[in-house]
Amino acid sequence: MEALLAVQVVAQEVAGLSGDISGSLALIGYGLAAIGPGVGIGIVAGNAVQAMARQPEAAGMVRTTMFLGIAFTEALALIGFVLFFLA
Repeated sequence: MEALLAVQVVAQEVAGLSGDISGSLALIGYGLAAIGPGVGIGIVAGNAVQAMARQPEAAGMVRTTMFLGIAFTEALALIGFVLFFLA
């Protein structure tokens, strides 16, 4: 609830500059679309390194799965990036 209130306050501050609160909320959403995949990629890579350290013989399979996970996560960032320019 408090996070939603904080987003609303930030949107109103940005809207005060431009006068459009829906555009401000969209900009915050696009920012989250960039931050979220970054966190996801960090988690995927960190867990893959940990898995390779625990079982070095499975490093090839873990690396392949890691790259697939990174590609799918990065696709979300690209979608957010494209939507930012379309709006």
